[in-house]
Amino acid sequence: MTFSPVIPLSGGAGWALLQRVEDTQRQVFSNRSDLARETAYFRENVSRMVEPADLVADRRVLEVALTAFGLEEEIGKGAFVQRVLESDLSDPGSFVNRLVDRRYREFAEAFGYGSILGPRILEPDFAERVVESYNDRRFEIAVGESDPALRLALNARRELARLASAGGAEDAGWFAVLGDLPLREVVEGALGLPSEFAQLDVDLQNQEIGDRMRATFGVESLADLSDPAILDDVVRRYVIRDASQNGATAITPGSTALTLLSGGLGGGAAQSLILSSA
Repeated sequence: MTFSPVIPLSGGAGWALLQRVEDTQRQVFSNRSDLARETAYFRENVSRMVEPADLVADRRVLEVALTAFGLEEEIGKGAFVQRVLESDLSDPGSFVNRLVDRRYREFAEAFGYGSILGPRILEPDFAERVVESYNDRRFEIAVGESDPALRLALNARRELARLASAGGAEDAGWFAVLGDLPLREVVEGALGLPSEFAQLDVDLQNQEIGDRMRATFGVESLADLSDPAILDDVVRRYVIRDASQNGATAITPGSTALTLLSGGLGGGAAQSLILSSA
């Protein structure tokens, strides 16, 4: 039997509940037999992927690799993925460096095929780093089956914190967010920006997001999101707005669990109710 998380509420209440039971749900989810099989296969075989073509040719290894970087939808685009991996990372005009979505470059950097230092697949902790990210992403995907907005919220909490703590966060503006489609959706949603916003010149988008983040959250730069309270405020604002715009209600597939939770069940029992067999 395998388990998937079910969140019986959307919006701010769903986000609060998810955070309260998240550790337990992640622990149970990580024990799924399908995840164990795929990660074991990845660990055993990734060191053999000496060329990008080798990685692309092994669908099981490639699926773990792509999912670890939020690119699982590219699994059927072998030629495109191979071109990303073969790109010269030091050449600003190379294929991967001309792609808007920064996730492709992060994927290419992680594997290092286009680096002057060569592939990183033989580094002692390489496989474990990818597997850890894969498990995180698979959990988020499973949450998204109940509520897509909560999946984006989990992703944004992790990625915005990582960007905020990275060197250069003070000076990079909001371009890193603009270059990541899932993050864009969360930040633009939190700020209430219309869909037409994406049609503006990218420099104007960067300036407008900076102005609105300052006015709404008191944030001067991306680095300020290293404060967990501010980061949670941004993410929570997004899920609340999303639920409001999409007319979400408490009547979801997990509403029975919510009713029981509201009746005062203890923490352990409550956490077990928000796990459904799949």
